Amino acid sequence: MSKKDSFVAAIQSGYTFSGANIVLGGAMLDAEAIPGLQIKVPLRTMNRHGLIAGATGTGKTKSLQVIAEQLAANGVPCLLMDIKGDLSGIAMPGTDNPKITERAGKIGISWHGTGNSVEFLTLSGEKGARLRATISEFGPVLFSRILGLNDTQGGVVAVVFKYCDDRNLPLLDLRDFKKVLQYLGNEGKAEIEAEFGQFSSATAGTILRKVVELEQQGAETFFGEVSFDVHDLARIDENGRGVISIVRLTDIQDRPKLFSTFMLQMLAEIYASFPEKGDVEQPELCIFIDEAHLVFQEASPALMQQMEAIIKLIRSKGVGIYFITQNPVDIPESILAQLGLKLQHSLRAFTAKDRKAIKMAAENYPITEFYETEDLLTNLGIGEAIISVLNEKGIPTPLAHTLMRPPESRMDILTPTEIDNIIGRSALARKYNQEVDRESAYEILNGKIAEVQEMQATQQQEVAQARQEKEEPSMIETIAKDPLARQIGRTVARELTRGLLGVFGLGGARKTTRKKTGWF
Repeated sequence: MSKKDSFVAAIQSGYTFSGANIVLGGAMLDAEAIPGLQIKVPLRTMNRHGLIAGATGTGKTKSLQVIAEQLAANGVPCLLMDIKGDLSGIAMPGTDNPKITERAGKIGISWHGTGNSVEFLTLSGEKGARLRATISEFGPVLFSRILGLNDTQGGVVAVVFKYCDDRNLPLLDLRDFKKVLQYLGNEGKAEIEAEFGQFSSATAGTILRKVVELEQQGAETFFGEVSFDVHDLARIDENGRGVISIVRLTDIQDRPKLFSTFMLQMLAEIYASFPEKGDVEQPELCIFIDEAHLVFQEASPALMQQMEAIIKLIRSKGVGIYFITQNPVDIPESILAQLGLKLQHSLRAFTAKDRKAIKMAAENYPITEFYETEDLLTNLGIGEAIISVLNEKGIPTPLAHTLMRPPESRMDILTPTEIDNIIGRSALARKYNQEVDRESAYEILNGKIAEVQEMQATQQQEVAQARQEKEEPSMIETIAKDPLARQIGRTVARELTRGLLGVFGLGGARKTTRKKTGWF
């Protein structure tokens, strides 16, 4: 059997599935596509996560676009993280041209320009339905890990949450959390120490500085209400196609802390709220994280542990996560080992470090007799990739040099007017873009502090008045000390005494006596 026949037999055996599947492209041998020999991936393994890697300009974004639109066509909703702003075109049908026709013919597929139902989301200043979450929804453990706190500091955060839960103080945004922490270190210090014991002002100060650091990356726009319901990501349109939600993140590249915070909270919320599915015929939701290195760039060890745990467990909820990055080494090995689909575009070798990275990347793929994987990685053309997926039994398929299928949606961005029109029709934008600022911990504690201050002011005023009254002399004391007043007092007393004697008749007896003695 010739090399080509052996290759065709291996690919047909490895990529033939009994259940529903999507076509990624056509198999290639010796840099030539073999007509009709298609590389597919079964839908039932799309919740086993995946990786799309490759140097800039090699076709990663188009591969992401192909997989997302094919999933949507099969009724699988998708969530796309659009860091570079080049994924919006997936909403509109693509335009045919000779190159597309030629490529589709080599792969053995029919090509039709097709748009998708799209929702634009935002967690910053971009246009779209706002993504928000409250501090309470994070919980003390996840919030502490996001801040990168140690066990002692995390214990204080747990006390803050417990205090607020017991006293019905809603923790909605960072302002609420800071206010409670400041209150417990000052006005409420005696109250909290009586119930939970002491915590140092240095610990509280450290936590506050971590919160301020998060605020400086724009997190105050993410924390608050209306909280986003993650079930709104798993929607099907009226035509039975999965809705593609695109989070517009073009202004978030210099704020990796905010991005990783958002991603971890979103994944944790999905894991907590989606029902257990086990092995499903197709995913409930697929999430594509472009520029995935931003998620791990500033992640603390505790945060990494949380991410690893979610990646391992979330597939049982029917959710697949796909990381898109330039080099597989951007992804921690513990997470890379969990990824079933691996799609690798060309890598560039400009330095010794690059060559070492290419060698490591090649070792992530199954050994094959048909390719020198390490050499192939540097010689792939634009729109070509090496692919290995999991079959329906969870076994990796043979490595295949693949000519990727062209996207059926627009391979360019939308105009601002087109984006505005989509957002204007969005039910999610109307639902989540309303401003809500209900009474929460910040307002309640401010009111409590104001009442205490008013009470203290009243008490101080009463004490001052009592002291003043005690210090002021009485009228009698004033008269007793003043000589003139004493003289006037004696005169008044004498005349008063005379008047009283006259009233009692004593004055008349004295007058009679005087007449008898001849005084008059």
